[in-house]
Amino acid sequence: MTEKKAKNVVEKILFSHIVEGDAAKDAELGIRIDQTLTQDATGTMAYLQFEAMGVEHVKNALAVSYVDHNTVQIGFENADDHDFLASIARRYGIIYSKAGNGICHQLHLERFGKPGTTLLGSDSHTPTGGGIGQIAIGAGGIDIAVAMAGGSFHIPTPKVRAIRLVGNLRSGVSAKDVILKVLERFGTKGNVGWIFEYTGPGVATLDVPSRATIANMGAELGVTTSVFPSDGVTRQFLEAQGRGADWVEIAADEGASYDDEFEVDLGALEPMAAAPHSPGNVVTVRSFAGTKVNQIMIGSCTNSSYRDIRTVAKILEGRHVADEVEVGIACGSRQVVNMLAQDGSLATLIKAGCRILENACGFCIGAHMSPATGAVSLRTNNRNFEGRSGTKSAQVYLVSPETAAASALTGVVTVCEGVEPVNAPAEFPIDDAMFLYRETACRGVPGTEIVRGPNIAPVPKGEALPARLAGCATIKVGDKITTDHIMPAGARLKFRSNVPEYAKYVFEPCDPTFHDRAMVNKNNGAANVIIAGESYGQGSSREHAALCPMYLGVKAVIAKSIERIHRANLINFGIVPFTFENPADYDKIRQDDGLLFEGLRTAIEGDGRLTVRTPHGSVRVKTVLSAREKRLILCGGLLASL
Repeated sequence: MTEKKAKNVVEKILFSHIVEGDAAKDAELGIRIDQTLTQDATGTMAYLQFEAMGVEHVKNALAVSYVDHNTVQIGFENADDHDFLASIARRYGIIYSKAGNGICHQLHLERFGKPGTTLLGSDSHTPTGGGIGQIAIGAGGIDIAVAMAGGSFHIPTPKVRAIRLVGNLRSGVSAKDVILKVLERFGTKGNVGWIFEYTGPGVATLDVPSRATIANMGAELGVTTSVFPSDGVTRQFLEAQGRGADWVEIAADEGASYDDEFEVDLGALEPMAAAPHSPGNVVTVRSFAGTKVNQIMIGSCTNSSYRDIRTVAKILEGRHVADEVEVGIACGSRQVVNMLAQDGSLATLIKAGCRILENACGFCIGAHMSPATGAVSLRTNNRNFEGRSGTKSAQVYLVSPETAAASALTGVVTVCEGVEPVNAPAEFPIDDAMFLYRETACRGVPGTEIVRGPNIAPVPKGEALPARLAGCATIKVGDKITTDHIMPAGARLKFRSNVPEYAKYVFEPCDPTFHDRAMVNKNNGAANVIIAGESYGQGSSREHAALCPMYLGVKAVIAKSIERIHRANLINFGIVPFTFENPADYDKIRQDDGLLFEGLRTAIEGDGRLTVRTPHGSVRVKTVLSAREKRLILCGGLLASL
C-alpha cells in the first residue's frame, strides 16, 4: 500500500479543485470555482460579459453582487448602474447586496464564505476569505463571468510559502502590524505565482477578523492568495454567525512540506506603518512618531470589523480627538454598525468627534474624504499609492486601528501603548434583509427586464493578432506602475460600464495626452505599445486597465516584469504581455519610437521569443504562454474566442 503524502492546506483545498492540469508537472492549472463575488465598479462589465456568453443562469454554487464602491451617486451614472446590477442579478440567479449593506469582503466573510471552498472575485482583495480557510482569489471581471458560466479559472501552478507565526501579540500591536512585517520582508514585487499559507502555534492566538486582515493585504505582496487553516477559532466565528454547518476542519498534515518558510515572532513585533507611497515601504511607527497628522481614516475592507472599530472606541472612550484632526470611520457592514450601536461604541465615537461614514469603500478608492493639499493622512486601508486618496500631494500612511486611534487623540503620530482586547462575540446579530433574490439564487427569473441606462455601453471585442505588427511606443513609464496609474478610480469610476468614455482617462495620472495620441495612431492604422519597468500593473484587479487600452488599439506591453492579475487581464483582452529578455534594453526604447514586430503570430505560436526592431537597435522580448493563453492572444481575447 502506497503511503499518502502529507499535505499542506493549499494542497488540500486548491488541488482538490483541479479540473485541468496536474500540479506535479503542469505550469498552469484550471480550477473549479465554487463561489463568485463582484462589486459595482467591476460588476457592470462582468455581467455584460456574462450576458454576451448566452448562458441561461449562473452555474456555480453561489454568486453574489455587492454594491460598495460607487455609492455617493453624484450624477445619474452610478444609480443607473445599480439598477442594471439588480435586474441582472434577478434575471440570472445572483444574490444582490444593496448599497449601504456593507463592503463585499467583510460581508462575504460574515455571511457566505466557507472553509475548503474556492472563491473568485472581481476585486483584488478577495483573498480576505483566506482568513476562514477559503482559497479566495482576485481576478478580472471576465474571469468571474466565465466562472459563473461554469468554466474553470486558470492560475500558474503555485509555490507555497509557509509564514510560521509563533508567540503572542503584545497589547497595542495587531494583525495590521503582522502583515506589514511580512511586506517589509517580501515587498510588493517578485511574489507572482506564490501562495502564502499561515502556520504555527501563533495562528491560534488570532481571531478571524485578524486573520482576514492579514489575508486581505496579501494582495499587496502580489501573491496569488493567502490562506489560514480552518480550526476551532474559525468554527466559533461561523457558529456565532449562525453558520456552524459551514465549518470543516482543515489543517496541514504533520510533515507537510513547503517551498519556503518565514517565521514571524508575534511577541517581538511593534507597531508598523507603510509610508508614502507604497504598501511595501514599511517603517516602524516609532521612527516617525511626533509627526503632525491632519486626517485619520479608519475602516475599509482591511480593518472594518467589529473587533477593529470596537478597539478604536475603547481607546477614544471618554476623550475627544485633537482639534486639528479630521477623523472618519467606515464600518464594514450593517452588522458591525448594529453591534456598535447596541454596546454604546457608536455613541462613544460620535461623542469623541468622529465622522461616521457609509459602510462602503469610499475613502480607500478616493471616492470621498480626500485629504487637504499636502496633508498627512493615517489610514487603516490597504493601499497608499500616490494620488489614490484623491489628493496627489497627500502623504498617506497605512497603520493599524490602534495606531490610528492613539494618534487621533494627540494630533501627532503616536505609538499605542496598550488597549484592552476585544473578545470574539458569542453571537452576531443577523439581518440579511438587504441581500435580495436569495430565493432565486443560481436559478434566476427568466424574462426579467434588464435595466440599461445611457451610461451602459456595449462590450468591445478584440481583433485577431496580425502576423506582423508595426506600432509606436506610445507611452514609456517606470517601475511599479499600478492599475490606478493606468485606469484612475475616484471620480472616474462611474464610467466603468462605458468603455469609450472611460478610455479617455487611460494613463491620465501619468500622461493626460495618452488617449488622444493613441486614437490618432489607431485611426492611422498603427498599433499602440506600452513600455514599462518592473512590476507593471500591480494593485487592483481592474480589468479596465487592459480593456480600455485594447479599445484604444494597444496590442502589446513590453515591461521588465508584469504582475499576475494584470498579465491575465492583458491576455484576456488580446494584448501580448512581453518582457525584456535583457532588462537593460528598456533604455533602448524611447517614447514615440516606431516599433516593428516581424513574425508576431509565429512567435506566439512558438516559444514566445521575438526580436523587435527600434530606431536605436533591436531588442529581444519574450512571453511564456500556455496553450490556452496562446489561443486567446491569437484570436484577440476571451470574448473573441467564444
